[in-house]
Amino acid sequence: MTVIDWLLDSDPAIRWQVMRDLTNEPEDAVATERARIADEGWGGRLLSLQHEDGQWAGGTYFPPLTEVPKDQPWTATAWTLQLLRQFGVDPSTERVRSAVALVRKGSRWEYDGSAFFDGEVEPCINGMTVGIGAYFGEDVHGLVDRLLSEQLEDGGWNCEAENGSTRSSFNTTIAVLEGLLEFEQAAAGSPEVMAARERAQEYLLDRHLMRRLSTGEVPNEGWLQFSFPTRWYYDVLRALDYLRSAGAVPDERAKEAIELVESKRGTEGRWLLENTHPGAVHFELEEGDGKPSRWNTLRAMRVLDWYRG
Repeated sequence: MTVIDWLLDSDPAIRWQVMRDLTNEPEDAVATERARIADEGWGGRLLSLQHEDGQWAGGTYFPPLTEVPKDQPWTATAWTLQLLRQFGVDPSTERVRSAVALVRKGSRWEYDGSAFFDGEVEPCINGMTVGIGAYFGEDVHGLVDRLLSEQLEDGGWNCEAENGSTRSSFNTTIAVLEGLLEFEQAAAGSPEVMAARERAQEYLLDRHLMRRLSTGEVPNEGWLQFSFPTRWYYDVLRALDYLRSAGAVPDERAKEAIELVESKRGTEGRWLLENTHPGAVHFELEEGDGKPSRWNTLRAMRVLDWYRG
């Protein structure tokens, strides 16, 4: 079985992206496959788990907790919507529109009770919320304006800025970048948004997507391991896939990151799942760390195609 055949022998959420990004199938065939996500496989399962109050697992960022868990649960509303977005579920389908309408009506952030699409206070959370809102056709202009006002001097963002941090965080910056890009692609962008996003891209590229600017060290070995879902964590493959999505011109400063991706290709042309972020999930998407990963293989292959032109 070829790598492409192996990728296609999977869920609609993967198949349609393979058809779009790797095999260049006709648009109508891609759209037909994508339309299946809302009713079949992982996408259909996630949508069926939504409660009548609009929430998943009874919460917006966390399910109701009787005690602090060892690992953050990933079953609440925000994380579920983020996963549906990553699956590429068609936001125009009636089932999805109804689900999002329930979120708009009933989901409130635990921090201060504000409505879901009004966002929270941390830019890492608000970056994710902008991406979700823009993808599903919600008005998130206010959140975008807030994020632009919070961009730090070095070009990125940091959830600890309210506590005095003046240095950006890779974890926070990638979340905001993905959100702003989704906002632009929803035809709601502006020169100010593009400029902020391009400044933040430079923040990552100046650090070769993995290193401290001051010392050249890799501060977190987890950044060199590829997971999916990425949750709120940064890694090199996530950054490269963002640059590809943004249509960025391949940059010499990303060469080391590309070489890292190439080095992880297995003998059968597949990439492994690495560094899964622990916590409760609705259901598993793959077989576990150390096993071949369709998600990582798809993302790695399209990143390499992008970089090589």
